[in-house]
Amino acid sequence: MTRTEPPRTVEGVAVTAVPDPLPAPAAPPLTGLRVLDLATLFAGPLAATLLGDFGADVVKVEHPAKPDPARGHGPAKDGIGLWWKLLGRNKHTITLDLSRPGGRDTLLRLVEDADVVVENFRPGTLEKWDLGWPELSAVNRRLVLARVTAFGQFGPSAHRPGFGTLAEAMSGFAAITGEPDAPPTLPPFGLADSIAGIATAYAVLAALTARERTGRGQVVDMAIIEPILTVLGPQPLWYDQLGHVQPRTGNRSRNNAPRGTYRTADGAWVAVSTSAQSVAERVMRLVGRPELIDEPWFATGARRAAHADVLDAAVGGWIAARDRDEVLAAFEKADAAVAPVQDVRDVMTDPQYAALGTITTVDDPDLGPLRMQNVLFRLSATPGAIRWAGRPHGADTDTVLTALGLSAAEVAALREAGAV
Repeated sequence: MTRTEPPRTVEGVAVTAVPDPLPAPAAPPLTGLRVLDLATLFAGPLAATLLGDFGADVVKVEHPAKPDPARGHGPAKDGIGLWWKLLGRNKHTITLDLSRPGGRDTLLRLVEDADVVVENFRPGTLEKWDLGWPELSAVNRRLVLARVTAFGQFGPSAHRPGFGTLAEAMSGFAAITGEPDAPPTLPPFGLADSIAGIATAYAVLAALTARERTGRGQVVDMAIIEPILTVLGPQPLWYDQLGHVQPRTGNRSRNNAPRGTYRTADGAWVAVSTSAQSVAERVMRLVGRPELIDEPWFATGARRAAHADVLDAAVGGWIAARDRDEVLAAFEKADAAVAPVQDVRDVMTDPQYAALGTITTVDDPDLGPLRMQNVLFRLSATPGAIRWAGRPHGADTDTVLTALGLSAAEVAALREAGAV
């Protein structure tokens, strides 16, 4: 990025100042932050990944014989799980059996110098191992403990097993997703877990900011069923005040129209949105139906939505007569909102994603160059970075523990006892 000064004049002629380069990027903003990732699968580990992307020193702690199941989820190449390469990036990997005295004691030594611990065991599990908040905070009063579970740390469902799928069902997401006459629809990916992972990273940073004032850490209680409810918008408020229950409407919206996906002449699909009144008017002029703009019901999004059949027929018919590229070009010229419906093949070559650097290449010693999502956002002065992809199970155990002060003989004894 560059900083450009306003134009100046010399003898009445405007002269544009030469862009002045910004200072070289400083260290990532979370440099020096120490995170212990005890969590498995997705929400908790993703939170630790996001912290690591912006400089935190993350140590992933896994059971010696039962690694994070995320290593085995999804497709693999040469026996190496590819999802783990993304979720495990920027993490050192060690093994500890926390249920054994040697593993427990070693974790407490790691906690002494840690800033954050992320865990997602069922409530009471850490306590069973004498690693609950009293024990952890006793060795480090500045520690932030992020506890990520399906249902939270208390309540009638707290001790039930749970995953993101249950959150997608309980929150109301599935109930409003899908066609009106079809079953409720679950997402084909970890939606609730991903939202909770991002929310947990935010919660950890909030707790760390509070620590700057108080000098003490605290517990973050993150229930996966809650962040997804937040992103679903004002449904509880609508129900509380109006008794309104949002129905399934497929790709249509009760708040505006035309809105949905439409098939082009060459068999592709595009998505159209008209959340703004001005955009809705541009779309109708573009598709040759300007007279609809003068209808009394066209004046608001909700009233347009009540006439979605008419509007969809106009827009869908116009789009169906043209190839995708022609549709996209015409919408862009009309300053109307449209996007191609892309699969991952399209994403990998999309010019906007390319301009943003959204997909980046990471050199991996196991698999060679890997293309994956870049860090979540761009900071102009202290950007994040992917330093390495997910490492093998326990790859850094000896390095991390000897840096902690354990001798090679002590590490060997822990390994002999099954603690690492």
